[in-house]
Amino acid sequence: MRVGVKRTLTALLFRNRADAFTLIELLVVIAIIAILAALVLPVLSRTKMAAQSIACVNNLKQLQLCWHMYFNDNNDVITPNNFVYGVDMGTTNTLKPPSEGEMTWCRGIAPEDTNSITADTSLLFNYNQNAAIYHCPSDTSTIDGFPTMLRKRSYNVSNSANCEAANHFRKFTEINVPTGLFVFIDTHEDEIWDSTFGVISVGDFWQNYWLDIPADRHQRGCNLTFADGHAEHWKWRAFKDGFFPGWPAYNGDDLQDLRRLQQCIKGAGGN
Repeated sequence: MRVGVKRTLTALLFRNRADAFTLIELLVVIAIIAILAALVLPVLSRTKMAAQSIACVNNLKQLQLCWHMYFNDNNDVITPNNFVYGVDMGTTNTLKPPSEGEMTWCRGIAPEDTNSITADTSLLFNYNQNAAIYHCPSDTSTIDGFPTMLRKRSYNVSNSANCEAANHFRKFTEINVPTGLFVFIDTHEDEIWDSTFGVISVGDFWQNYWLDIPADRHQRGCNLTFADGHAEHWKWRAFKDGFFPGWPAYNGDDLQDLRRLQQCIKGAGGN
């Protein structure tokens, strides 16, 4: 009996040794897992970024719908867009006191405003009371002095849309080609301040200068809407990081990006 038990234990011991992984086999498995992770993680990251861009487009479309509802309720007058900081071209001193007109699509200095967006700060709020649509889900910038508080707004409106500080359309029916006039735009988180996006027209002395900087957080691109209601995703030729509003395009690709946007304001593209 003892001999039989001993033989059985010996057989089990050798079987377990045969079934176990060797060190080399474990290293091979770990290497395969690492390779698979390296292949899968970028795909997951791109999928997440694509989903955030889609959500951003959806936010902009909702704001654009509110913009349409406003002029339908106000005798064709476009939502005022008069919370504007001035820019000194080509200098580091880019901020001047804003116009403090009560009538504007949205008030508030994006990097500083801790208050929620409400009907008191936005003429569009009563058409959609979800304040989250003013913020791009890919915009991780926070409010100055509050490192855990995301900013309330990521978007600006073109100075061609009822902005008294620029050559602009006051009424919707004045727009000749609504498909070619941009309205809302995803604005760069390092440069956003007031709620108006300034673009200088071609032919002006400052035609090669950016007044405001578009975002490039969506895989070097941004989202924007047009007066007819549609939205687009634009891929930029050049990155938009590291320079000030009021400075010239820094290379040929950046200048082409600026020219593309200049074709979608009043005085261009048939408008």
